Amino acid sequence: MTRPQATAIQMIDDARVRVTRFDFAPGAETGWHEHGMDYVITTLTECTMVLEEPGGTTRKVDVAAGTSYRREKGVNHNVVNGGDAAMSFVEVELK
Repeated sequence: MTRPQATAIQMIDDARVRVTRFDFAPGAETGWHEHGMDYVITTLTECTMVLEEPGGTTRKVDVAAGTSYRREKGVNHNVVNGGDAAMSFVEVELK
């Protein structure tokens, strides 16, 4: 099954941080990736994230608009918009 790709717009990339905005149509995905840096996500909209993880694990997570969370480098996953509406978040990677 081919999914549409999320749109990634790099907002800042300097010596200290990389800031990227991600916009997903319903059903869109990031594609599989591994985070090489610690990062913080702040949701701009309500987000129904389907997280596909190594080994075939899939989790559905609902995140309210305006929520922030952080993760450490090494996370490997594919993020899919599992909702019926567009979703957006900003990712700040810490260098």
